[in-house]
Amino acid sequence: VQLQASGGGLVQAGGSLRLSCAASGRTFRSYAMGWFRQAPGKEREFVAAISGSGGNTYYADSVKGRFTISRDNAKNTVYLQMNSLKPEDTAVYYCAARDYSGSYVYSRPTAYDVWGQGTQVTVSS
Repeated sequence: VQLQASGGGLVQAGGSLRLSCAASGRTFRSYAMGWFRQAPGKEREFVAAISGSGGNTYYADSVKGRFTISRDNAKNTVYLQMNSLKPEDTAVYYCAARDYSGSYVYSRPTAYDVWGQGTQVTVSS
């Protein structure tokens, strides 16, 4: 599978953005998906994850209640809806895939096999 992230941009604090990650291939539902982010000078951190069927999701505490991860397996796409954005959400956001069709979701970057190229999200105060 190959991943292409999009939807980043510049937004004011309190605003919203929706990131998309389009995947190639015909077995998208057999991949667990995750979103991560990396701010300048910081390590890559987990944001959200979703199981192959979409039935299980998991969020970092820092985004819980503000961000929503979802997927459309018919469109081979995973989304990250980001609301109530804060300046500390500024980072490059990456989507990632793990070849796993079960219900478990993963928060460790090392659990993922494939990464997209990243999309910049900048939140101004």
